[in-house]
Amino acid sequence: MTVRVLDFYADWCGPCKKQDPILEELEADYGDVEFEKIDVDEEQDVANQYQVRSLPTIVIEREGEIVDRFVGFTQREDIEAALRGAVQPAGA
Repeated sequence: MTVRVLDFYADWCGPCKKQDPILEELEADYGDVEFEKIDVDEEQDVANQYQVRSLPTIVIEREGEIVDRFVGFTQREDIEAALRGAVQPAGA
């Protein structure tokens, strides 16, 4: 099963810089999850595909399907709860 965390950010975004250490910690803790940083200034087509309108936006996907989305700075606990649900879906 593939679980991905897509981190939509921009270099000029202050809350994005604040979000980075949390995502780096989660990446270290969840080695089986793919983490991808997407610079919206460089990859506008991808940002449009995911309908990103505000930064930071974090999208969690399981098997290519969006299972959760966070807009704005998000606490570690909230992202981690969504990750746990994505890695171990209900009924598994």
